[in-house]
Amino acid sequence: MIDNLHDDSLSELLKAVSDTTRRSLLTKLCQQGTCRVTDLAQYYDMSLNAVSKHIKILEKAGLVTRKTIGRTHWIDADLDQVSVMENWFYELKSIWELRLDKLNDILKNGDNEND
Repeated sequence: MIDNLHDDSLSELLKAVSDTTRRSLLTKLCQQGTCRVTDLAQYYDMSLNAVSKHIKILEKAGLVTRKTIGRTHWIDADLDQVSVMENWFYELKSIWELRLDKLNDILKNGDNEND
């Protein structure tokens, strides 16, 4: 069944992508490649500090990496962890499909177990 239900990394990933700003940041990084934090911040109506906090959450989840050169922080998407969420969603989908298949069998054949 779903073995990674209590996996902390899955929780961190889901928390990270639960916010629209963080999803937007991740999308921009995927589209544009490596960016400076200051370049990313220009897209949002919030302080540089607020954008940086969002990036730190993505970083903690393993969805972005940071490289500091001097005083400049470069951020890049790292989507290796997406497979953790993808596997969990696939497991949920498989469970749901099994339930739907059972329901379909009951609807087609009737509930023969009560006969």
